[in-house]
Amino acid sequence: MTADLEQSTNLDQMGPVDYIVIAFPTDRMTGEAFPMLVDLVDRGIIRILDLVFLRKDENGVVSTLTQHDLERMQVLEAVLFDGAASGLLGQDDVVEAAEALEPGTAAGVLVYENVWATPFASALRRSGGQLVASGHIPVQALVAALDALESVEAGTPDSTVSSS
Repeated sequence: MTADLEQSTNLDQMGPVDYIVIAFPTDRMTGEAFPMLVDLVDRGIIRILDLVFLRKDENGVVSTLTQHDLERMQVLEAVLFDGAASGLLGQDDVVEAAEALEPGTAAGVLVYENVWATPFASALRRSGGQLVASGHIPVQALVAALDALESVEAGTPDSTVSSS
């Protein structure tokens, strides 16, 4: 962690910190989601700690996208995040994210603090609480579970389950 982050944030007063890696086909990376991300920051819901953009070309060569690259790709709002680097996202993390990319894709690697949860997280820490498990349920998994439940309730077998 950089000295700036340590000085500006009392770790006991931080919300949970998460990361996401979002991949896009290179030709479809439009920046459409940036205004929503800016809104989350502006409303104090999240705080961006690190943001890195990667691209894996058709030959599998990975490069980090610069501000110039993002402007050329007409992802103009990216200038708002230029320099978002707390030091939490290390080179090994970037390499791991790059390995998950398919050729012909680009990705944003985002480390962010859930500012909205800070009072709750601080209260838990003060009372000795400690996070021992966490997870994420993709929307596709929710849809599949709801479809399966609906199928069971309707009395029709779920097409994803084979019977013997």
